[in-house]
Amino acid sequence: MATIRRRSALAATAALLLAPAACTGGFGDLRLRIAAGNPGGVYDGLAQTLATAWQGDLDIPRPQVLQTEGSPDNVRRVLAGEADVAFVAADVAEEQHKTHLELAALARIHDDYLHVVVRADSGIRSMDQLRGHRIAIGAQASGVEFIAAKLLAAAGLNHAVSTSSHDLEDSIATLLRGDVDAFFWSGGLPTPKIVKYQDQLRLVDIGDQMPKMRALSEVYGTATIPASTYDQRAPVTTLVVPNFLVVRQSMNADVAEALVRGLFDARGRLAQTNRAALSIDVHPGIETQPLPLHPGALRYFRAEKT
Repeated sequence: MATIRRRSALAATAALLLAPAACTGGFGDLRLRIAAGNPGGVYDGLAQTLATAWQGDLDIPRPQVLQTEGSPDNVRRVLAGEADVAFVAADVAEEQHKTHLELAALARIHDDYLHVVVRADSGIRSMDQLRGHRIAIGAQASGVEFIAAKLLAAAGLNHAVSTSSHDLEDSIATLLRGDVDAFFWSGGLPTPKIVKYQDQLRLVDIGDQMPKMRALSEVYGTATIPASTYDQRAPVTTLVVPNFLVVRQSMNADVAEALVRGLFDARGRLAQTNRAALSIDVHPGIETQPLPLHPGALRYFRAEKT
């Protein structure tokens, strides 16, 4: 009984924190936690800027940015009540919404591009040539790991390679040491940590795998990473997946609407943090299928169209 009472008290406290302060006309002592990603990743950089923007726009304490393993971890935290807003890749959101209908989107934000990375002097130039090699497939419970498993299976390589789990920084380090032969990463363009080592790295074109990947999910698209992004000799074709800001349906509608407004008002600052944010816009922002928009977010988008 004590455990039930404690959980009820925690739930009541969370509900109060997500309700606007009626007496002040603002949001009072609203406190938010943003599930972001690995330090130095695009999620983390954008979340830090967004937290500062929301602090000023909503006149609230600066939201706490939680460093996490990525999209699956972020969804778990939102569902467990350990985070209020999360950056989540659309494929992970799609999978989780099948069994967790309480998930809702505030907006579609930037797109992530799948990076299949080898050393600059490697002879590997296609997915098939990864056969028999060692691959770092992202941190455990990350969006990279989620999409890597799908790509390796689609390419018929899930039993033909050896894999290990590393975050982005460790993936780069293990590749440059020669402990792995390739690593996977899914992130916005450019990803700062890859830029730092771009002279020693090369991207692998996976265009031949895209028909299989697009057959797996409608959220997957085909895109090009320009050669200039990482000072490569040639562009590569790869997979692109949108990102959403995800919350629970129970979030107060006024709060949700204010968060969406703050997001789009902060586009300039977000783009200064990372060029990936240049794609954040109201028109594609409403496109969060198959995840439904939160009612407060929908109210914002409807108002913008009038």
